[in-house]
Amino acid sequence: MTFTKMPPKQGLYSPEFEHDACGMGFVSHIKGRKSHQIVEQALEVLVNLSHRGASGSEENTGDGAGILIQLPDSFLRQQMAAEGVSLPEAGDYGAGMVFLPQSKKKREEIIDLVENIVSKEEQKVLGWRRVPVEAAEIGKSALEVMPDFYQIFIEKSKEVEQGIEFERKLYLIRKKIENKIRNSEYKGELYFASLSSRTLVYKGMLTPEQLEGFFPDLSQPKMKTAIALVHSRFSTNTFPSWERAHPNRYLIHNGEINTMLGNQNWMRAREGIFESDIFGSDLKELLPVIAPEGSDSARFDNVLEFLALNGRSLAHSVMMMIPEPWEHNEEMEKDKRDFYHYHSTLMEAWDGPAAMAFTDGSQVGAVLDRNGLRPSRYYLTDDDLLILSSEVGVLELPEEKVISKQRLEPGKMLLLDTEEGRIINDEELKAEIAAAEPYGKWLAEELLELNDLQTNKENLETETKASELRDLQPSELVKLQKSFGYSYEDLQKILIPMARDGVDPIGSMGNDASLAVLSDQPQLLYNYFKQRFAQVTNPPIDSIREKLITASNTFLGSEGNLLQPDSLSCRQLELEHPLLSNEELKLIKELDQPGFKTAVLDITFAKKEKAGSLASRMKELCVEAEKLVEEGINILVLSDRGVNGEKIAVPALLAVSGIHHYLIEKGLRTKISLVLESGEPREVHHFATLIGYGLDAVNPYLAYSSLENLVEEGHLEMSREKAVKQYVKASVKGVIKVMAKMGISTIQSYRGAQIFEAVGISESVINKYFCRTASRIGGIGIEEIEKESIMRHDSAFKGVKVEKRNT
Repeated sequence: MTFTKMPPKQGLYSPEFEHDACGMGFVSHIKGRKSHQIVEQALEVLVNLSHRGASGSEENTGDGAGILIQLPDSFLRQQMAAEGVSLPEAGDYGAGMVFLPQSKKKREEIIDLVENIVSKEEQKVLGWRRVPVEAAEIGKSALEVMPDFYQIFIEKSKEVEQGIEFERKLYLIRKKIENKIRNSEYKGELYFASLSSRTLVYKGMLTPEQLEGFFPDLSQPKMKTAIALVHSRFSTNTFPSWERAHPNRYLIHNGEINTMLGNQNWMRAREGIFESDIFGSDLKELLPVIAPEGSDSARFDNVLEFLALNGRSLAHSVMMMIPEPWEHNEEMEKDKRDFYHYHSTLMEAWDGPAAMAFTDGSQVGAVLDRNGLRPSRYYLTDDDLLILSSEVGVLELPEEKVISKQRLEPGKMLLLDTEEGRIINDEELKAEIAAAEPYGKWLAEELLELNDLQTNKENLETETKASELRDLQPSELVKLQKSFGYSYEDLQKILIPMARDGVDPIGSMGNDASLAVLSDQPQLLYNYFKQRFAQVTNPPIDSIREKLITASNTFLGSEGNLLQPDSLSCRQLELEHPLLSNEELKLIKELDQPGFKTAVLDITFAKKEKAGSLASRMKELCVEAEKLVEEGINILVLSDRGVNGEKIAVPALLAVSGIHHYLIEKGLRTKISLVLESGEPREVHHFATLIGYGLDAVNPYLAYSSLENLVEEGHLEMSREKAVKQYVKASVKGVIKVMAKMGISTIQSYRGAQIFEAVGISESVINKYFCRTASRIGGIGIEEIEKESIMRHDSAFKGVKVEKRNT
């Protein structure tokens, strides 16, 4: 972007990891009475949140500060009258705060482009107003990249109704302009802070103390509002910019979205099946939903805006994106539990510590994440003020005027409707939304569980007996263990303790193994990935004591259309956790139910004299997966059961991530679930990386066979069935513990979130198979991955000693 000193991706830095940790708050009149006092009080709140913002090496260059208010009609009408423009009545026009380049030539060309698009949408540009600013007090760094500030005024046509319909038209206009600019020579030269008939944003690369002085508009008595949201940005370890300052168009946020990359990938995948009665053929003009240049907060705001303008209420949209921890809460009302359960089949939670306030110009609300890891307090006064902030004491009030002091609770929502003139409490609000559709009936009719696939007790007993049978013969078992790189330590230090104790083993000194890329022995691909820790100020979750907020359930099958859900949207198979026993996988392979179609894809490749077999096979697998989706397959089992003397297993992580990203690019990923049947994964890190790169469920058949063999040989004093059960329990608990270290609560949100950094993998492999993964140190390419797979395979089936590699 032009309006930032943010450098491009280089060395150890990537702009993809820009996050926010900030102070936020709002002041609102409960009855919707507009006044300039609300602006003054909100600015006081902002100044008192200065310690939650930050500045760089220059004290007068802030990380960002801003205010979002209702459209100040009387003020704008006065200003435009001085320009010779008569504004129509309130509601019949929209105003936008636009950042434009200081170059007159570029600015005029962009203005022409904007007006042309507005005209094509059959709306009328009434005029432009250059927003006065006082830049004398801001720092050199901010000044060097400062845009010119303009307000655009657009009159609605008679065919468009006031309110939400006009908001949708302005949204469409803005998205068309943004997409046009993004794909032109003017990329980064325009930014809409807001474009609405309801709200207006003033913000910038400023300190909280500078905002009012920088924008003289804010001091004008006619600048009146009943709602004012303010935000002080602390861009920890990241770069400030004019456009990344808050408020966003609907949202202010304190915290970070840890699953943001996965949320963005899944939203992009869903775009392939979007259909909307509201936007119709214009829907494609709104894509991508998420602007790729935004921060985590901005991307959340993009999706919230998209959902709210596609027919859902603002509160409904927030409940979808930040659900309460419903999975283990038996005391939750059934209707509300059904609401969350149903919507979890449509969309994963945006997970991470978050205190958020939001508004559409008439309603204003706030919500905490399910963990409550960010504070949020609010006051009510006897003159109908609602004041909410990251902390207490942000607005000086006589104690006798305060009639109530409360705090937001984890997962709870506060909503003020200024048109109704009342605060709607969490219980009433969610009860009304949950009762809007028969979610419980839909779930009962359409959602399947594995137990539903067992037709009767006799079948269950038959399957249990089958589990007592040996899966692999001893000679075959040893060959496969060698082929998949099993070591003595894997059996003694990982599998046996997991089966014996039911928990992931812990070493007193941690993992002191050398980096995989520096090893002279062939390494599994998982070893090249390290889980990242939170970039900003995110505490980990205690997954044992805070079990109520964690969840391991997952769904198989096709997702429904997010924009027009119905009963069939939850026609999915729900699993208690992602690890499948051999019997459970067999049930899924043989699944014969309406709405489900399963296929098996062989993920092995043939060894050839010339290198390139693995890359060639990966290309074939992606094309085959695409073809199967188009044929109606919606559960795809990736299987390396075919490994023998002639066939080598494709590294499971490469197959999963490569197919996952390929289907995302094709817009097909949400039409199918990926299940892995592999002899390769056996420890928690393996399962975590597989899920992190998009896997829905896994059957580690060789780990199970190894455990059965260990029982037979007397290394484990328990039944085969119990050994496998304990191992699965330990694996699931281990994955939850790993994701909790990153502050992530649910496996559904962790899936595809790519909370990993690659160490020692080439850029070409990352870009093709592990898209947008952090990789600051290059290394092995697809040829070396193929070579290492062959070396492990030869050690098993040719009896060849594994040689040192030259990479």
